[in-house]
Amino acid sequence: MTRTLVEHTEKDHMATPVEGAKKKPTILVVDDEAGPRDALKVILRPFFNIQSADTAKAALDVLNSQPIDLVTLDQKLPDRQGMDLLQDIKQDHANIEVIIVTGYGSLKSAMDGIRHGAAGYLLKPFNVSELISLINRTLEKKQRLDLVRNFFRSTPELWGAEEESTLAWQALRSSYGALAPGSTETTALPSDKLGLLSLLSDILEATDRQLLNHSSRVSFYATLLGNRLKLTSQEQEALTMGAFLHDIGKTGIPYDKYSDNQSVLSVTDASCVEYSERGAQLIRSFGLPAEVSQIVAYHHERWDGQDSPHGLQGEGIPLLARIVHIAETFDHLTAGSHGNSPLSIDDAVRQLSLQAHTLFDSTLTDLFSDVVQECKSSLPPMGIAA
Repeated sequence: MTRTLVEHTEKDHMATPVEGAKKKPTILVVDDEAGPRDALKVILRPFFNIQSADTAKAALDVLNSQPIDLVTLDQKLPDRQGMDLLQDIKQDHANIEVIIVTGYGSLKSAMDGIRHGAAGYLLKPFNVSELISLINRTLEKKQRLDLVRNFFRSTPELWGAEEESTLAWQALRSSYGALAPGSTETTALPSDKLGLLSLLSDILEATDRQLLNHSSRVSFYATLLGNRLKLTSQEQEALTMGAFLHDIGKTGIPYDKYSDNQSVLSVTDASCVEYSERGAQLIRSFGLPAEVSQIVAYHHERWDGQDSPHGLQGEGIPLLARIVHIAETFDHLTAGSHGNSPLSIDDAVRQLSLQAHTLFDSTLTDLFSDVVQECKSSLPPMGIAA
């Protein structure tokens, strides 16, 4: 049984190595039991270069001494919990993908894996073709994420003057579309909305998988409120995309550089202005609707106008941006962002209500509170405190 932590739209791939790879990827198998560890090595060796480790310490020694593309990780190790090792890997080797392969799985451990950056989750005993298919999909995604990360490092024009920025983003778009022509996610022409959304999703994930998860949840919450408001189909489409891309301006910035030093209910930090303007510029570079750009630019504006990043207030703030401000704050509160403990739905709703008339549109806040109370059972579990 496969539990994939990253949502995929592509069909399962055949159990063959990643197409187009110039050399075999290297996989580190981490398992304290010799039997399962050796079995994995036998299964994977025809397709990949294999290293192995039976403890967390041995795994870190391998990771610190040679290039590794992907780790298969057991949850229970003799010297540390696998989840603790996962966090260390993503902290010190962010570009290395991790798939949890375990006989001790649970919904909670899957959600913890999502929270800490695992790319996949597989329960023992597993089907061999499922394992290799999951590894291939993960490595294909890694190729795309590495492409985006390399662009961030090597192309300062991405955030330069608008004309040169547009050319740089279009170059990335072209390279991305040509990277894996056999993949369902990347076969769409660059002008196709699905292909562009795939690129934008990978741009978020290339910065940090937590940023992608946060963006997905905010889009979900905003869409719930948008449905209740009976927006037009065009408005709803702009809201869904704008909410998903509201933090796109943070891409290329290490996640911990902006996530730990802002209060959940404070938007006066100068970085808010910087990344909202960066994001709006990126949206324009891709020719997305003006409503999407407005969400990205203005979703931190305060209802009362006090210290609003762009000086807007009240009805002067675009409706869709007001919706996203509420949805984003709700996710920060329930997911435990910025070093805070996650709040329950009731406590998060109470915090939002306390800030109505100051940070938020009170009418929208009341409506949002009703919506999330009615939809508790369908809210993303990884974003809600127990």
